[in-house]
Amino acid sequence: MKILFWGTPAYAVPSLEALVAAGHELVGVVSQPDRRRGRGSALVPSAVKAKALELELPVFTPSRIRREPELQAQLAALGAEASVVVAFGQLLPPEVLAQPPLGCWNGHGSLLPRWRGAAPIQWCLIEGDAETGVGIMAMEEGLDTGPVLLERRLAIGLLENASQLGARLSQLSAELLVEAMPRIAAAGPGPEAERWRRLGLTPQAEDGLCHARLLQKQDAQIDWSASALAIHRRVMGLHPGAQSTWGQRRLKLLASEPLVQRLSDQLTPAAAQLAQRRGEPESADLAAAHAAEPGEVLELVRGVGLVVATGGCPVLISAAQLEGKRAAAGEALIQQLGVAVGERLG
Repeated sequence: MKILFWGTPAYAVPSLEALVAAGHELVGVVSQPDRRRGRGSALVPSAVKAKALELELPVFTPSRIRREPELQAQLAALGAEASVVVAFGQLLPPEVLAQPPLGCWNGHGSLLPRWRGAAPIQWCLIEGDAETGVGIMAMEEGLDTGPVLLERRLAIGLLENASQLGARLSQLSAELLVEAMPRIAAAGPGPEAERWRRLGLTPQAEDGLCHARLLQKQDAQIDWSASALAIHRRVMGLHPGAQSTWGQRRLKLLASEPLVQRLSDQLTPAAAQLAQRRGEPESADLAAAHAAEPGEVLELVRGVGLVVATGGCPVLISAAQLEGKRAAAGEALIQQLGVAVGERLG
């Protein structure tokens, strides 16, 4: 099949590679424009553009595809039978959606309609979803509103962060897109409603709809007065971007575990022991934790990390990165911060 691929971040690269490996003809790749990154503010191509150039595929980088009719015409002239979109980052206008005779298809990194929008992986972790998945859906003008062709579910581990979950979902998206293409080709061209009927698409329910809005700078700031579980979910969901402060310097939090007794079977052995000890109702440690200020360091655990007070049970911070320093974990983190029991983060 002749495919026009739309994608930008590293998440979309496995899908591009899988479609090429499956023998499809990629007539072009559309990605976001190069962005300035790093201390030198050098222009850096997106991960998808870099891979497309490596594969010697034609690349297009519209700033706003809706406002570029000449580029729309150029893309139409490529003769793609279908468009495949994976985390492109712009809404496609009706003129572009109508171009390929076999339709436009989106590999979306969440269960639908649970999380529609730009950051489904982050929000499913922040909100504590027990599972997520990937949906291959037919695209229409609405934001992630189209009917679903294929869907696969994944359980989310308590200690799984956004980078790890994103890697799993990325591979699953690639697998499902390869599975979907022969079915889409077999259904053939024709009026949209008729093609969708032949494919047996499933309309999305309206119940349980959530919008995975773009994350803002303030979302990254940890509120130590929240519960241990809420703090942990934010650290995992924003990985590697959740932030607090130590002294006058920014502290990026990279790994945590909520020291909640009922979750002991999902924690690492060291954290499970801490949760059991600090979760006993008659424990002096628990009484001290309740008297402590949120963000106060309650304990330094050799080789493990910092136990920090929250609005409920304590939380273990096992990996972090102090501004101007390398990421550190366990004993190296304790030494890097030079923190003492009774001092406060944030």
